[in-house]
Amino acid sequence: MKKKILITGGAGFIGSHLVRLMVQKYPNYNIYNLDALTYAGNLSNLKDIESFSNYKFIKGDIRDSDLLYDLFQEYDFDGVIHLAAESHVDRSIEDPLAFVNTNIIGTVNLLNAAKRTWHGQYEGKLFYHISTDEVYGSLGAEGYFEETTPYMPHSPYSASKASSDHLVRAYHDTYGFPIIISNCSNNYGPNQFPEKLIPLFIHNILQGKALPVYGKGENVRDWLYVVDHARAIDLIFHEGKDGETYNIGGFNEWTNIDLIRLMCRLMDQKLNREEGHSEKLVTYVTDRAGHDLRYAIDATKLQRELGWEPSLQFEEGLSRTIDWYLNNNVWMEEVTSGTYQEYYEKMYNDR
Repeated sequence: MKKKILITGGAGFIGSHLVRLMVQKYPNYNIYNLDALTYAGNLSNLKDIESFSNYKFIKGDIRDSDLLYDLFQEYDFDGVIHLAAESHVDRSIEDPLAFVNTNIIGTVNLLNAAKRTWHGQYEGKLFYHISTDEVYGSLGAEGYFEETTPYMPHSPYSASKASSDHLVRAYHDTYGFPIIISNCSNNYGPNQFPEKLIPLFIHNILQGKALPVYGKGENVRDWLYVVDHARAIDLIFHEGKDGETYNIGGFNEWTNIDLIRLMCRLMDQKLNREEGHSEKLVTYVTDRAGHDLRYAIDATKLQRELGWEPSLQFEEGLSRTIDWYLNNNVWMEEVTSGTYQEYYEKMYNDR
């Protein structure tokens, strides 16, 4: 019998890369992609595999508990890889309740649907929950987030993800429910919605628009190429241990301003512009409320126990990412039209 895997949020940035990997790598699996197709979900991300016989798209919202139960009854999924989430900190500051409803209530709805359908028969079943390093809070100049680091979220987004992590673990400890959690660092790569730093700045450089930098640009992030993240998820799903947490990071820290300067230099080279042309667009804006100073993931456990490591150096990955956006102008134009423009004006023009 074919293994049946439900991937939530599979039309989004990370989800689409994971769906593509799973569909192509495992022809003996049936992959079901459940996505509500909100502003960040885009089926054009998956045009290359939409006709595969082992792939099925289902439009639906994880906030709809009845729908989820019906889907589990119809397809009897063997595993869930749960990526569907509201994920942008700025949006969570504007509308915390949307993050509570999707990230917390939606996760519980999925847990309940799986628990109700599997009836305690957990052999061969797994609920894999994808989370973020932001649940750990902020680091100083030294140290790293480990799997045992206490949670200390500072934004409505990270608080909602921390809550969902706790609930997933509670189902494991209370009901013996089979779970794995992974917490990842900042992802970058093709198909990322341009509210995030890298695609936003690529788009703005192309348009000659300001590059809004929070504070002095001193915040530090660990950057992970999205294809490497998908590889890690695949490995953890198949070889990870029940009840365990795995941190996924790029071993790759950059201050925001250093990253932006590198992007500007690469863009100037690729667009045959004079060096320094794009950096003139940098505009410092009022810092984000509750802005964590530094995130840095220690992915040693994943490397040691399962043999995973990043495949690309950051400069190469960033160059590939820029090339993808430069070669996919139509995709960028489609996702930056209409409501996104209104959102961008609201978030950055008055800062």
